[in-house]
Amino acid sequence: MYYFLSNLSFIEILMTSSLVPKMLANFLSEKKAISFTGCFSQLFFYFFMGTTEFILFAIMSYDRYVAICNPLRYSTIMTGKICIQLVIGSWAGGLFMILSSLILKAQLPYCGPNVINHYFCDSAPLLHLACADVQLIEFIDFIVSLVLLLGSLSLTVVSYAYIISTILKIPSAQGRQKAFATCASHFTVVSLGFGITMFVYVRPSQSDSMKFNKILSVLSSIVTPLLNPFIFSLRNEQMKEALKDAVKKYLLITQWAGMS
Repeated sequence: MYYFLSNLSFIEILMTSSLVPKMLANFLSEKKAISFTGCFSQLFFYFFMGTTEFILFAIMSYDRYVAICNPLRYSTIMTGKICIQLVIGSWAGGLFMILSSLILKAQLPYCGPNVINHYFCDSAPLLHLACADVQLIEFIDFIVSLVLLLGSLSLTVVSYAYIISTILKIPSAQGRQKAFATCASHFTVVSLGFGITMFVYVRPSQSDSMKFNKILSVLSSIVTPLLNPFIFSLRNEQMKEALKDAVKKYLLITQWAGMS
């Protein structure tokens, strides 16, 4: 589980690093410009990391299924070699799924005013600047998003159906609570990711409701990665104890400073 979480953290660091620095620079600058190469770099890293993340969500669902439904066989099924292969497969799958659409977008002719109606180079506002028919590219994006999200969602739903069925058969309430706690963080993160992304990208045409899409994109690309470490770590008892100790030390220091 921690191996997959470390890869998820790395993916989200790369995703936010490709967007946030330029966004903050634009806040502080009167000239808000980005080069063609920089724009496509943002587009590539955002969708590559996002696609890889959803494949990894499905892998993590399967990992939780094996851990809860087959705990005695977990170490023999989820070996170190298998985990490495699954992660490599998620990265390779993410690259393969976005490559054709990205190449077609790079070959499009773009005309003025070259103003992107977004805080980064997202697919829909970029296609809005193209001086050519983009229906084929929009259709490819729609099919790729549909296959990716529904495929990942289906595996996640099936895994959690088996997980819930197994948990409900546990006789003790403490055992059921512990099993639910193991999956709660992953389920919360997956629900946020699927809910926002399916609403924004799984549509035949992405040119409508662009203002609302910008708000949702902020949630998926900035707010969710910010919340994920807290969602996962606060389920960990050691992290809870460390946080309590830090709060106690802070309160003692502030009391001591007030008395002096």
